[in-house]
Amino acid sequence: MEGIDYRELVQKILKGHSSHNANDVTEVQLIFDLERDHYQVLHLGWEGLKRVYGCIIHVDIKDDKIWIQRDGTEVGVANELVAAGVPKQDIVLGFHAPYKRKFTEFATG
Repeated sequence: MEGIDYRELVQKILKGHSSHNANDVTEVQLIFDLERDHYQVLHLGWEGLKRVYGCIIHVDIKDDKIWIQRDGTEVGVANELVAAGVPKQDIVLGFHAPYKRKFTEFATG
């Protein structure tokens, strides 16, 4: 972690995504486990008779790398991290199978 507080940055990015809830019927929840470095944005509630529940973003910090486990955003959390100054070698696209990661510009694990 070269001068950037990854924990603080991840929380800031996820908070930004939690405020984009245009639907008042459902809610967006932030889940931050600061002790174990797990961070999530969840979407839940009801739309009529249909239950809405799902993880929009899931990020872990392991071994000084930011692991993106789930990214349901259009812009891409990895792109936001890079724009904020995080080196690509410190970002792991955990939602890709390990054998595919070597074909990305990001860390393999």
